[in-house]
Amino acid sequence: RARALLQQLPPQDCDERYCPDLAEEERRQLRAFSARRRREALGQGLACPVPGPCHGCPCKKCGRRLNKGDPGISASRLGGQFWHPSCFSCHFCHQPLVDLIYFQQDGRIYCGRHHAELFRPRCASCDQLIFMEECIEAEGRRWHLEHFCCLECDVPLRGQRYVMKSGQPCCCGCFESLFAEPCQACGDPIGADSEEATHQGLHWHARAACFCCSLCRKPLHGQPLTSRRGRLFCSETCSLGRDASSTASDSSDSAFASAPSPDS
Repeated sequence: RARALLQQLPPQDCDERYCPDLAEEERRQLRAFSARRRREALGQGLACPVPGPCHGCPCKKCGRRLNKGDPGISASRLGGQFWHPSCFSCHFCHQPLVDLIYFQQDGRIYCGRHHAELFRPRCASCDQLIFMEECIEAEGRRWHLEHFCCLECDVPLRGQRYVMKSGQPCCCGCFESLFAEPCQACGDPIGADSEEATHQGLHWHARAACFCCSLCRKPLHGQPLTSRRGRLFCSETCSLGRDASSTASDSSDSAFASAPSPDS
């Protein structure tokens, strides 16, 4: 329950004590923002049996009728409408509103987190709202300027090249030393600048010298292929020729995948 409260009502959205690194102007804006939300949008749902005059009224969310005496939730800021208790949830994340605390906007109810994000971006690093005039936008998310750093070495990445790893930015040096996959052909790591080909969980540089038939060296990028024991072949003929001197072989496979690394 405590975790749900912290997720739905982040204390840093309304109390500057949870944001010790804010500049004075940012603190002023946070205080004004929080006061305006409390005054204009904050409410608490009232849990009560549906009264007689509202018998048969539809639930605001699902539309199913509520009968006299059914448990219902009313929201004073949204008039005489009723919700089923399970339907009284955030319009954005659909999580039940803990303790029936809600924020309203344009006739919809939100948890505190997603109501705040209607008006201010949230930093993907510190989870605080951004009140600065400038911020970093990358991969559909926002960061404070000083928080857009490598997830491993903390080097600032503003204006620098980076690779996204597990949803966080990573400098090219850390990516290549810690996360880059080794090429099955040459053994070198497949760097952020390299196009990558994958097949059955294995990785190659997509260049012709690495991603090619193990027998005739024909480039395989964009071509059908067959694999045996981790080796790639352009055809069943090359595959059988390669294994002619072997006493055992794997079954062939014609599946093919070649693409740049999703993290590059």
